[in-house]
Amino acid sequence: MTARRTPWPGLPATDERAPEADARNGPAPADEAALRERLAAAVDAGDAPDVVFAVSRRGRRILHSGGTAPPPDVPRENLRYETGSASKTFAALLFTRLVRRGVLTGGEPAATCLDPGARTGPHPVTLAHLITHTSGLPALPADFVRRGLPAWRTNPYARYSAERLTDTFLRHPPRHRPGTRWHYSNYGVSVLGHAVAAAVGTPWDHLITEQVLRALGLSGTALRAEGPGTDAVGHRKDGRTPVPAFDAGGFQAAGAVRSTPGDLLTFLEAHLEPDRSPAAGALRAVRVPVLRRGLGHRHVHTVGWFRHPTDGGPMYFHSGATLGQQAFLGFRPDTDTALAAVCTRRFRARDPFIATAYALLAEG
Repeated sequence: MTARRTPWPGLPATDERAPEADARNGPAPADEAALRERLAAAVDAGDAPDVVFAVSRRGRRILHSGGTAPPPDVPRENLRYETGSASKTFAALLFTRLVRRGVLTGGEPAATCLDPGARTGPHPVTLAHLITHTSGLPALPADFVRRGLPAWRTNPYARYSAERLTDTFLRHPPRHRPGTRWHYSNYGVSVLGHAVAAAVGTPWDHLITEQVLRALGLSGTALRAEGPGTDAVGHRKDGRTPVPAFDAGGFQAAGAVRSTPGDLLTFLEAHLEPDRSPAAGALRAVRVPVLRRGLGHRHVHTVGWFRHPTDGGPMYFHSGATLGQQAFLGFRPDTDTALAAVCTRRFRARDPFIATAYALLAEG
């Protein structure tokens, strides 16, 4: 067994914030000037048509935008960007809220949520397995490429419906015994969304809107594109060819969230200051390590975040990419810092965007 589970959900043993974070007076003027320079350099390094780096430090927000394309009619910082797999942090928060409120336990077999008459066997895939990538499912369903191939350069996910995804899950067992290994799975988190919706009797988009978006005041966040003037336009690897807005198809829970940089900061700030939010218990719980893997258990995961050490304390992050956009979300309780970075260019080999955002947060 390569994945060691610890109690979930739970509460952190100590408050990880730095003592000076309680004042929330913002960075000193010299520090702010240096940070603005670093943000400008990060935007330039992003090398994409549209790039926004937004930082909140001790309650003060600093934002820098730019890009290789002419500025759009609507300021870049006011547009909504596709967050891709970073959507899973929203899914994790929703799921954790439902568990802490007693609506779910996390131990429900996903198959019986989707089909009460389904046979599960002695080792069923549970909701907790799905959200923690320990379900034994592959990254994508076996027939995903064949189904999506006709729209591979535009929107392959849109060709894989929710009905097909859940039917595939119910008809095909996982590759590995659930709970025995970690394997990142868009498929698994997508099944989670449908299973939770079925168990609660409420569509996923309604659940996440009510329990996360409205609860945190995220009015600039949605699961579907509205069009020019509201949503940023993604581009292929060349940075010039536009691509259609991302349609998650049946993979809504794993990658449908699109949001403004300001809303993304609000989301991250709630994780830094959970007591200010109606979702306080869940926000604290999603910071707790639930799985450690690898040599010496050096890879640490919470319900929704990757957790890496820094000199001052842990940092939490998740990145995401669609066919034409990228996003990076992260926060550091020890420095009371949140970072949201977005750009409108498809990920490519040796892409600097995610590495730049990660380094900016890791360096404080």
